[in-house]
Amino acid sequence: MSKIKIGIIGGTGYTGVELLRLLLVHPNAEVILITSRSESGRAVSDLFPSLRGFTDLAFTKPEPSSFNHCDVVFSATPNGIAMTHARELLDKGVKLIDLAADFRIKDVSVWSEWYGMVHACPELVEQAVYGLPEVNMASLKNAQLVANPGCYPTATTLGFLPLIESGLVDVSDLVADAKSGVTGAGRGASVANLYSEVNDNFKAYAVAGHRHHPEISQNLAEAAGGAVGLTFVPHLTPMLRGIHATLYANLLNLDQPIEEIHAIYEARYHNEPFVDVLPLGSHPDTRSVKTSNMCRIGLHKAGGSGKLVVLSVIDNLTKGAAGQAIQNMNIMFGLDQTVGISNPAVQP
Repeated sequence: MSKIKIGIIGGTGYTGVELLRLLLVHPNAEVILITSRSESGRAVSDLFPSLRGFTDLAFTKPEPSSFNHCDVVFSATPNGIAMTHARELLDKGVKLIDLAADFRIKDVSVWSEWYGMVHACPELVEQAVYGLPEVNMASLKNAQLVANPGCYPTATTLGFLPLIESGLVDVSDLVADAKSGVTGAGRGASVANLYSEVNDNFKAYAVAGHRHHPEISQNLAEAAGGAVGLTFVPHLTPMLRGIHATLYANLLNLDQPIEEIHAIYEARYHNEPFVDVLPLGSHPDTRSVKTSNMCRIGLHKAGGSGKLVVLSVIDNLTKGAAGQAIQNMNIMFGLDQTVGISNPAVQP
């Protein structure tokens, strides 16, 4: 097949450069356009020296006509941007993968409450396919508009999913204690993300409510077939990239052997190339998935309480963003979902 012609809107952030890192060596992809209002006219390799020798592209302003020759556009922009150009792109027959949150929440009123703005194209929200391939593979094959999941929701949903689908736990009391590397906050300058503020430090944030809470709840409620009770607390860790989600659930049968639960996880993800259910007793770490599109999962019973503990780790920029977006693109264009994103993690 001919190469997929790709445009990237907003290519100067961490997600944008991660998209480029992967797409520029993807055998079926050709990035023909990358936009940035602030860096228009500047060579991509000047901003990102790691890409020298891989691309001669320069950033351009995001003019609507620029995308006429694209087969698919990745929008790696802040929340509220993709929805302003989605309708025009779709009308031209250009597929859109939004890496922000504009199309993730099906209830537009809930979305507006959490994101503090009026949705520009609410009629497209229902059309959008939520881009978690391990759940929506069939729908992604014919999708025109994909809402790429958030990083916390990816790790948390994949970790809880087999438990909820199998009816093994009390869905009214689910706890997600999740930690993220600093790149999860984006590339924009802020005092809170300065090296001297983050290094040698660890803290929780947004305990009263994080924007990924309704997205995670939506995913888990769909799996459960009804409402769920979720406590979600995110933390910032002094590392560059990675998500570690420690998930707690109360088993309905406290005597159920952990081996049976482990077998359920192995069966659920047997055919999923990017979910690795580790042997019992394992403690997955973020370094084991760094720069890869893999989610690794470990299962334990907590001593004393009998609670089931699920450990789920991903790279927030890859499986949590750009890698998953490319996984979705592969599926949308009839490719093997692993093409271009099957590299092992970087270690150390």
